[in-house]
Amino acid sequence: MRVAIYHPWIYLKSGLERTLLEIHRRSRHQVTLHTGHYDAAGTYPELAAAGIVEHGRVSVRRAYLPVLGAAARIAATRIDPASYDTLVVSCDGLGDLLTLRNRSKPVMALCFTPLRAAYDEAYRARLLDRAGALRPLALAAEAGWRAIDRACWRNYAEVVAISRTVRDRIEAGGLWPTGRARILYPGIDAARIGPGRPAERYFLVAGRIMWTKNLSLALEAFALAKPHLPGWRLVLAGMVDDKSRSHAEALMARGREIGDVEFRIGATDSEMRDLYEGCGALLFTAFNEDWGLTPIEAMAASRPVVAVDRGGPRESVMHGATGFLEADDPGAFAARMVELARNPALCERLGAAGRERARLFTWDAFVAGLDATVEGMVEKDRERRRA
Repeated sequence: MRVAIYHPWIYLKSGLERTLLEIHRRSRHQVTLHTGHYDAAGTYPELAAAGIVEHGRVSVRRAYLPVLGAAARIAATRIDPASYDTLVVSCDGLGDLLTLRNRSKPVMALCFTPLRAAYDEAYRARLLDRAGALRPLALAAEAGWRAIDRACWRNYAEVVAISRTVRDRIEAGGLWPTGRARILYPGIDAARIGPGRPAERYFLVAGRIMWTKNLSLALEAFALAKPHLPGWRLVLAGMVDDKSRSHAEALMARGREIGDVEFRIGATDSEMRDLYEGCGALLFTAFNEDWGLTPIEAMAASRPVVAVDRGGPRESVMHGATGFLEADDPGAFAARMVELARNPALCERLGAAGRERARLFTWDAFVAGLDATVEGMVEKDRERRRA
């Protein structure tokens, strides 16, 4: 079966691009990736072999005018229906607009999240606070988007959500009937699951360095914990895109003030693997993550996780068993960091349980479930056409 997968922008080293790469690698179908913005230098180099098809050039800037321009370009994009048997729209917001001109074949949503500015209450509240005097305009734009988006969602035959958190967001937004979206968790390579090596004296924060990851929480928690943890470091490893550069520089300046804070910008996959395997524990600070691959990576390396008690981590981290879920508060995180640093036996117990839990979230299981959903959708469409 020929499967076309569209995502508006493939330009980062994030969990979303990693998911697209693993689908292309592991699907039993012929998968072609389509996008409106491909940056080979910014994303995973392995994607270059996927033969990505770029349609026009969609802006990646997150400001009103660039977003409106991107929305118009996506809505106007047409993928030749003769080139595929089914279309999967990788949705984290604007991608739904692709369905307006591409619905002659069955279409499925692979939903990483509906547009967070409209449907994620935590994210939405922060953006509205920043809007200030423009808040009424922002609310009007949100209402308009919701109306358009609901119309686009009626073009989907099936919906896959990457977590229960995302499914709940879809249903609360009135986008899809309750209980009909299937949950498939992106994960890790099962071959990566193992006991790891002896832990070193550092806490790890892994992932993109941007404001939604709430990295100041890790910095301030380490500042509080540091007097009680002689010889320990904090390592923040991930990529920085252009629009997050000033934010990253501010974080680095704060790290220099605290001391014993190291930033690893643009670490390779092998370097990231080494960091996971050597850390004392992973800190996951995103204030409302949709799912989150880094806790799974840490658990696969037999490392405990301390995560914000909201969103996706509630589905992966088992409080008190594989790590801890804490309030978005530096004091709470600092207390857990001190507890873990002083209790190697606790770290070992949590890490061993995490390693077993990581086996529930593998790429093979995710892609097999996606393939089965696509096949079922296409078969239903064929039966409908025969009737």
